[in-house]
Amino acid sequence: MEASKFFESIEIKQIVERAEKLKADKKMVSDIVDKDGFQYVDLVQEGGGVLGIALVGYTYVLEKAGIRFFNLAGASAGAINTLLMASIKDISQEKSVNILSVLSDQNLFDFVDGGKRTKNIVRKIIAKKNILLTLLFNVGYLKRKVVNNMGLNPGKEFEKWISGILERNTVKTLADLIKKQTVLPELFYISNNQKEPQIYDSFKIAIIATDATTRTKVEFPKMAELYWNLNKNDFNPASFVRASMSIPFFFEPFTVKDIPSSGTRENSNWQTYAGYNGIVPAEIKFVDGGMLSNFPINIFHLDGMPKKPTFGVRLSSFREEPADTDTFPGFISGMFDALRQQFDFDFLFKHPDYKNLICKLDADKSYNWLDFNISDKDKIGLFTLGAKRAIEFLENFDWEAYKEIRKKMMQA
Repeated sequence: MEASKFFESIEIKQIVERAEKLKADKKMVSDIVDKDGFQYVDLVQEGGGVLGIALVGYTYVLEKAGIRFFNLAGASAGAINTLLMASIKDISQEKSVNILSVLSDQNLFDFVDGGKRTKNIVRKIIAKKNILLTLLFNVGYLKRKVVNNMGLNPGKEFEKWISGILERNTVKTLADLIKKQTVLPELFYISNNQKEPQIYDSFKIAIIATDATTRTKVEFPKMAELYWNLNKNDFNPASFVRASMSIPFFFEPFTVKDIPSSGTRENSNWQTYAGYNGIVPAEIKFVDGGMLSNFPINIFHLDGMPKKPTFGVRLSSFREEPADTDTFPGFISGMFDALRQQFDFDFLFKHPDYKNLICKLDADKSYNWLDFNISDKDKIGLFTLGAKRAIEFLENFDWEAYKEIRKKMMQA
């Protein structure tokens, strides 16, 4: 599907007009700006499988409103968008159209790379056709896949895809990514209607993964040296995202062998970064970052008055209604959701001011997050949903009022 299809509807055109009006009216959402008047925010993006297309709709509208993204964080689908945004162009430029192009050019079902039989099973489950009969007929095959490989799909097609995109954007290695992070425009801090130069060394990215072996919430690239003997000039950062999007049992865990310092106990780096005091294993398996922190909204939090906000965009409608725990599938689902979301909600409970910074897309109400066979119509629907919720959020966001909330919290 051509990327232009996403922008053809009257609804999207009207949303863009509203966004451009906010830019023309110079509505302030941050105190960090560049010489061209673009405003900078930090961005945290929630994970949610193919629902991540809606994240691009959100960022597209913010860019049209004159907003650019500085520090970036995400898990799973949010991690994909985080790494793409960090690698495409520099931070003063629009990126969402480029990301949409690479998504629209890719058949997402190619990521179901566990073989023809796996593809057929996944198609039937997504279509909700004879699910019980399909599972019973393939129980031996599924058992072998899950027990022996711990997942239906190797995830190699996804890793090859993300590596190819990075390479096309001159990010072949971690060193290339780090270099991109240091390319910054001239920035200013607006205080009392005066512009003061604002100096940053680089922007940060945080890709969240779950180390199931040591039971650690991992932040890449910050903690990468725990897991690899890094030569930044040949290490491919696509590994960070492959680790983050290892959906349990759908994808095989991402396995890293020959861990540095394996066999040692109470390693200082493991204690400092992971709080782990046990023996460092020789091999570690990663599963989806969303298992521990699907929405790492705390990642850029600093006490005191922020110069720029940390916007968060949520794909799910988690905790709006009680889980149906009267059925076995509902109970398992509720238990799983509680585990993967509670760390983030604990932070939000203690920092209620962040509710003013979060845009909720509720994409899971109408779309299946595991529908890798998603239709073009639903891709456009997800993008439009993200765009619609983004403009509503921006029109209602009040930066000055938010700073007053933070000021009162500081005085309490």
